[in-house]
Amino acid sequence: MAHRSRLSTILIDTPGGDAPAAATFWSAALGVPARAVPGEAQFTSLPGALPDLTLAVQAVDDAARFHIDIETDDVEAETERLIALGAVPVGQWLDCHTLRAPGGHLLCVIPRHSEPEVFERLAQVWE
Repeated sequence: MAHRSRLSTILIDTPGGDAPAAATFWSAALGVPARAVPGEAQFTSLPGALPDLTLAVQAVDDAARFHIDIETDDVEAETERLIALGAVPVGQWLDCHTLRAPGGHLLCVIPRHSEPEVFERLAQVWE
């Protein structure tokens, strides 16, 4: 059965104590507001920085890095597709599957969260 997915989010992972300063820096550097994400204290959104994509600072208990999220209408199918392409499972948190792509970069497969129009317009269909 076909499913759809798209690159939806770029996250600036920052050690927790440095996250407020990182959010302030990226907000000023990109000329966009920094907004706390209600109910998700580890995220500070930078709306308007990337058309049709989410850019956010994420407080993490790890080293500074960037990672991407791929949103999909079928998390299991998309996770399996990426594993078949060479990604390695790293973990799972709620409905999010964390993978390591060839080359070592982290990515998360997440349930669709963008506006329906954006997802419909930008998602790739996979058979």
